[in-house]
Amino acid sequence: RTRREADRRTSLAMSELVNSFGIAVRQLRDRQGWSQEDLAGRADLNRSYVGELERGKAIPSLLTVEKIAGALGISTTSLLTHAERIAQTRLVRGLELTAIAC
Repeated sequence: RTRREADRRTSLAMSELVNSFGIAVRQLRDRQGWSQEDLAGRADLNRSYVGELERGKAIPSLLTVEKIAGALGISTTSLLTHAERIAQTRLVRGLELTAIAC
């Protein structure tokens, strides 16, 4: 039982990170005024894959993270930090909503 709970928490955390990464990519792409196709071309990725990443439906490899960051003109650390900030903000908002509901 404890193992299942730990696996479930890990899965939820991973899902949140993947979703937050997608939001970060979309925000940074929008700041550039680029379409998904623009970003995909600059990062040497398929446009539909960029869409899947932005929707949190695909988990990027480290190489893909590096390609996206390079296309956006930022470091991989900056991209991942942006995603982590989004995840933390979403976590805090979720906790606030839970507290209000109780």
